Amino acid sequence: MPAKNGHKPLAESDDSTYWTFASQIAICGIFLIALVAALDLARPVMLPATFALVIGLMLGPLSARADRHGVPTLVTAIVLWLLVLVICYGVIALLATPVLDWIGKAPEIGRIIKARLHFLDGPMSALRDLRSAFLPENERSQAGVDIANFVQPALAIATPALGQTFIFFGMLFFVLLGRLRLRRALVTGFDDHDTRLRFLKIWNAIEHQLTSYLSVVAVINLAVGLGAAAIAFGVGLPNAVAWGVLAFILNFIPYIGALMMQIILLSVGLVTFPTLPQALLAPLLYLAFTTLEGHFITPAVMGRHLTLVPLIVFLSLVFWTWLWGPAGAFLAVPLLIVGLVALQHIFPKDRPALPE
Repeated sequence: MPAKNGHKPLAESDDSTYWTFASQIAICGIFLIALVAALDLARPVMLPATFALVIGLMLGPLSARADRHGVPTLVTAIVLWLLVLVICYGVIALLATPVLDWIGKAPEIGRIIKARLHFLDGPMSALRDLRSAFLPENERSQAGVDIANFVQPALAIATPALGQTFIFFGMLFFVLLGRLRLRRALVTGFDDHDTRLRFLKIWNAIEHQLTSYLSVVAVINLAVGLGAAAIAFGVGLPNAVAWGVLAFILNFIPYIGALMMQIILLSVGLVTFPTLPQALLAPLLYLAFTTLEGHFITPAVMGRHLTLVPLIVFLSLVFWTWLWGPAGAFLAVPLLIVGLVALQHIFPKDRPALPE
């Protein structure tokens, strides 16, 4: 029976609202899937471009300070660009020799590690038998562990393609050179005064947060690198400086970086020292050092600069590593900071303080 006064029945109105909401969710889901697919397909260009944009934003406050002191924009861009180039070259120069040396000894290293870990033959044999019981014969080769599957992605960031390197340094220079013009062009694209003001606040907050993150984390990682070099020198590992540089770089990756460093130290220790206890000394000392740093030093320092929920950091790390590989792991936290700062300014919330 039709409703009086021309109003729709309540059930029909609820049904219409439900389908409208469902269609909006579906459109958002399709957009997200298409965006992730586009980021994956455009990785050779988007990855170095995103790196350049993030580093350019991190160096933005330095460029602004130079502008306030009357330094020409071109001079500032060249100096900062050369600074990034020198840092990248220095890292590569310090790591190139030991990395090439270990790669050349890879077959011998594999045999030595296998011999030192012979006590794991029993558990590994049990795992192979379990795999044979569950997997068909034609699928066993696919389930095997190939070390190349781990080495190749790691080398992808250490030895980037020439084209990607050109994109990174080229875009970084133009981001540093045209920072003010880019911001002015984006601001003038909005008609509303409040929207322009909000965009400027977002831009300035992103630069400030990224610069704060980079400077604080770089100092912490420098201490971690010095500690790793001291541990390597103290236990007798070769190339102590290279171990410090590697620890400094890997510690920019939350959670996973310290674990990777411990695995590498263990592998090198198994090759360098004759006994397992000696090989375990360096990774155990590094574990104790990074535990102290991660639970006491970093929270005490970062708590006054930037607060991130560990679960969100981990999810961001998983997503960007899955999408862009090892390079995405380095971008996970900076991109998370950009997203959170933008959301805080676009959707401000006046929430009452929760009780402790």
